[in-house]
Amino acid sequence: MQLKRRHTGIACLVLLLMMISRAQAQQPITPGVVPLSAQQAVEFALANQTAVKTAKLDELIQLAKNKEVSGMALPSLSANGMYQDNPIIQKQLIDASNFDPSVPKGTLVPFEFGLKYNAVGEVKLNQTLFDPSVLVALQARKTLEDLVRKNVQKTEVDVKEAVYKAYYNVLSGRKALSILEGNITNLEKMLHEVKVSYDNGLVEKLDVDRLMVQLTNLRTEQTKLKNLLEVGTAALKYQMGMPIKQQIELTDSLSTSQIKAGVAEITDFDYTQRIEYQLLDAQKKANEYDLKRYKMKGLPTLSLFGTGGVSRASNKFNYFNSEMWYGYVGYGLNLSIPIFSGFQRKRQVDQAFLAVKKSEVSMENLRQSIDLQQEQSASTLRNNVLTLESQEKNMALAQDVYNTTQIKYREGVGSSLEMSTAETDLLKAQNNYFTALYDAVVAKIEYLKSYGKL
Repeated sequence: MQLKRRHTGIACLVLLLMMISRAQAQQPITPGVVPLSAQQAVEFALANQTAVKTAKLDELIQLAKNKEVSGMALPSLSANGMYQDNPIIQKQLIDASNFDPSVPKGTLVPFEFGLKYNAVGEVKLNQTLFDPSVLVALQARKTLEDLVRKNVQKTEVDVKEAVYKAYYNVLSGRKALSILEGNITNLEKMLHEVKVSYDNGLVEKLDVDRLMVQLTNLRTEQTKLKNLLEVGTAALKYQMGMPIKQQIELTDSLSTSQIKAGVAEITDFDYTQRIEYQLLDAQKKANEYDLKRYKMKGLPTLSLFGTGGVSRASNKFNYFNSEMWYGYVGYGLNLSIPIFSGFQRKRQVDQAFLAVKKSEVSMENLRQSIDLQQEQSASTLRNNVLTLESQEKNMALAQDVYNTTQIKYREGVGSSLEMSTAETDLLKAQNNYFTALYDAVVAKIEYLKSYGKL
């Protein structure tokens, strides 16, 4: 019953992968723009990313191997037939005196053993009754299945991290572009007003030139940012396993309050919540089964065999006639006891034992690494959130200064130099804000991953 359920599970997984592949082959690009939230992007990646597909195929391969191992405990049955024509029958010399005392001893006579035509049909049965290696392999099936399943989960976590980072990178870039385009619009409006004032002789040409330089610089930054967004969007699609030419629209928003939400201190953490630790633990169990297999290799093996068949020999080819065929049946037990293997088994046991110890050391190192990751990610997140709050206030302040400077300049009580300085400070504050925004969201992703909550 258990084998039947496993067979059904394999069939379902194969069908699922076939449906996904067929869907991609039939509709590589969806017409129009596809709206995507961060969660939808992750779900799409888990269904289409090649790394996840490869890990799931590895899982199917292991399930197939386990069914192969299960077959080692079942009887094996084979049949074979043989027909032989002897145009020249081999002769052997025998001493004729053994059959006729009157013949002088040492008289050698050639004698044919066998007939011209021979035919044999045979069926063989073999059943393993006790084999330590087969026994351990059957016991290790669930552990090996768990190992590849954990590998799929680890791959999914890695894909989630990559997609989240790529998604929020594009999102923060688009937010920066939106604000930059607003700055360009405002500056174009001011440039138009200053040109009118220049035409009326109210301002100098230097004022117009300075605004022209600022506008050119902003448009240059706009071009650079658009190029970066194109590359970032392509990287997001790649991480998702989506066609590069597919048009998408990110629907999530990004703000300081959203980043701060859901990052309360986690107190109920256990190392088993990290998929990397679960994977190492499964590998350690697999190594323990390997050690058990080598230890039990010194035990005897016992198998049952049976043979049955028919044969016939003749000097005439008359096999289609109703002549007599002679049948035979034999069965028995085969016991094999290893006595001495040149200390190879002992060396194999030593290597397997060291592999188990190595797994334990790796798990201890991972525990220390997880502790370090949690400390670093928590500290980085706290600092980045504080930096983000500070840069958000600083950007708002720079915007107020810029607005006030604009008003003063329009009223004729401010200089173009003050306008240029306020513009530069505002751009710097905006760049710092968006850098802090992305750093904070990346820190949150790494913080959640360090606690196995991603």
